[in-house]
Amino acid sequence: ARITVSFPLANIDRNLPTLAATVAGNLYDIGESTGVRLERLRIPPEFRARFERPRQGVAGTRRIAGVNEGPLMGTIIKPNVGLTAEETGALVGELCEAGVDFIKDDECCGSPAHAPTSDRIRAVMQRVRQWQDRSGKHVMVAFNISDEHDAMLRHADLVAQEGGSCVMVSLNWVGFSSLQALRRRTDLAIHGHRNGFGMFSRHPALGMDFRPYQLLWRLAGVDHMHVHGLQGKFSQPDEEVVESARDCLTPLADAADRDDVVMPAFSSGQWAGTLPATLAAVPSGDLMFMCGGGILAHPGGASAGVTSLRQAWAAVRAGESLQSAAAHARELRDALAFFGAKH
Repeated sequence: ARITVSFPLANIDRNLPTLAATVAGNLYDIGESTGVRLERLRIPPEFRARFERPRQGVAGTRRIAGVNEGPLMGTIIKPNVGLTAEETGALVGELCEAGVDFIKDDECCGSPAHAPTSDRIRAVMQRVRQWQDRSGKHVMVAFNISDEHDAMLRHADLVAQEGGSCVMVSLNWVGFSSLQALRRRTDLAIHGHRNGFGMFSRHPALGMDFRPYQLLWRLAGVDHMHVHGLQGKFSQPDEEVVESARDCLTPLADAADRDDVVMPAFSSGQWAGTLPATLAAVPSGDLMFMCGGGILAHPGGASAGVTSLRQAWAAVRAGESLQSAAAHARELRDALAFFGAKH
């Protein structure tokens, strides 16, 4: 059965943990049921006004990164494989020169002994500032500051002091209240990483869909939300990824409130060849297109990887197929030959 239940707003006031406990709490533990799934959550505008809003969202993220149209082209770094803070900074410097708009930490990189968070922030931001001084472009770096509550707030303060513009948090593990406190503390863009979401969503008779999930976290004030990627490694079908991205770009309660949208972040196996389908799903181009191997594993190097993405974007914008564009775009041609053979 599919059941619609209404709850009195007075029971919740502006308490986000209580809202979550009301719509996704002990109902799941009732012995007589074998499965409960939260599929949709609707809130009126006056209730939405009680909670946090994105500080940057789509418009602010574009302004900070200096990208007025099309996707933000980004990549992922993994200091947790053993890179020191200085080595991480050097890699970020190379990626800045390669032409990326956005770089994010891996979700499993907290504050490892070989690259403590504070050291990594300083080393990375030194390279970001150097590149900005040379080129005039600010590269947005999402530092993973997921940690104990007080430490997380200190990390955010340091990012701001060093001239950074973004922090990343593992939403499920820092919790609503810590994220709300972070939102109230800083104007930095908050990049919401949903790792662990599969535990809430993967079984069709348990957990919740992405639509109510993203609504709850947007009430805490995130600016970006991960939606996985098309033709990627994760379990979500492409249709669900597309729907998730469109949910992020839909205001929560008032359709006219265009400031109440967040930027969907596509990742997982993305490269130039998956960009046309991504842009067909989000024609506005209001998205982050993050390619790990799609940039770093390009046979011509990271700079050629970024160039292949921009060539793919230009082809889509011109209504040209990637195969046709590749005839006069070497980096795209190399990407199609190298990555296309793996798909």
